[in-house]
Amino acid sequence: MKPSILIFSQAMELGGVERSLLGLLDAIDYDRHDVDLFLMRHSGELMPYLNPKAKLLPEIPQYASLAVPMVSLVKSGQLGVLRGRLRGKLAARRFDRKHPGEKPSVTALTYSHKYTLRSMPQISDKIYNLAISFLTPHYFARERVKAKKYAAWIHTDYTALTFDRSAELAMWEGYDAICGVSERASKSFQTAFPELEGKVQTVENILPKELICKQAEESQNDMLSKGSLALLSVGRFCDAKNFDNVPDICCRLVADGLDVKWYLIGYGGDEPLIRQKIDEAGMQKRVIILGKKDNPYPYMRACDLYVQPSRYEGKAVTVREAQMLGKPVVITSYATSGSQLEDGVDGVIVPMDNAGCAAGIAALLRDPARMQQLSENCAKRDYTNSAEVEKIYTLMED
Repeated sequence: MKPSILIFSQAMELGGVERSLLGLLDAIDYDRHDVDLFLMRHSGELMPYLNPKAKLLPEIPQYASLAVPMVSLVKSGQLGVLRGRLRGKLAARRFDRKHPGEKPSVTALTYSHKYTLRSMPQISDKIYNLAISFLTPHYFARERVKAKKYAAWIHTDYTALTFDRSAELAMWEGYDAICGVSERASKSFQTAFPELEGKVQTVENILPKELICKQAEESQNDMLSKGSLALLSVGRFCDAKNFDNVPDICCRLVADGLDVKWYLIGYGGDEPLIRQKIDEAGMQKRVIILGKKDNPYPYMRACDLYVQPSRYEGKAVTVREAQMLGKPVVITSYATSGSQLEDGVDGVIVPMDNAGCAAGIAALLRDPARMQQLSENCAKRDYTNSAEVEKIYTLMED
């Protein structure tokens, strides 16, 4: 009998975590392993790209109900989930009031899972060799899946977040292995939870190169720079991605004499803030929000420079995707940037502040030979990390 793996995640909306899950599913050897995939919600633009060799388990209403308005839970009779969500929401408010700070809080999300756990049914009757919880919070996979070994993934920089340490420590302690998507993400987790250091290892994101390159060949008609240099950033419109500072950075580039247009692909709660900043900077014709795109790769292929201006990251999948398509990339000096690329070889790291970021981008845009060299270096490298799947197989060993 082949070893069995259960992978638990939330949905397949547009995002780096979801695309790295596609890569993982494509990299697994299905002749040697049976794989079940459980998604809390069977929704998202990336659902059609799931590898059919992985068995998609049925959606379970209680899990799906975490993403619907609370009033809907009354109509559907999910009163246990409703009570848990209300308790979690109130507890998160109390925690955040007691622990104010500049770092974004993940407490509300953590508590929404913690306090609804008792209402969640078992996911499967099978006993798996390995259960993987691919996206935090990690309560459900550990408590509602039967497995011989459990592994949980880290996709972010824990030192950049506000979180309930005692609650999260209890959650993480239930796992045999804790896998960071970069060395820096692993180290930041060890800084936050030194007592778990022995469980932590690094498993890099695996990317589906064939799919990315195929999709990049499709046409796009709304990124027409008409002689301007085209900059592109892709990601959720949230604090971590720092898109709210793009208008000011772009304004500085224009003031420096550069004819640029900066395109933003994505969606999220920060869109009104970004639009406000565009208006304040007078960049309405320079910073262009393209919104959500099922396929961002034709835009990556068409841009002159890919920019990731993040405040913090675990490891940005979009940067790797742009490099895979042979594009020069610029990233800001967030804490994990050193594990994202080799500065000056397959990308450039610029300062986090707007003035320094603009100066670094301007210097690169004025050096076409350097941009070409970055592109050539990217083309020579393998960014799929497909060999990382072997580390996952070893997680099943005693």
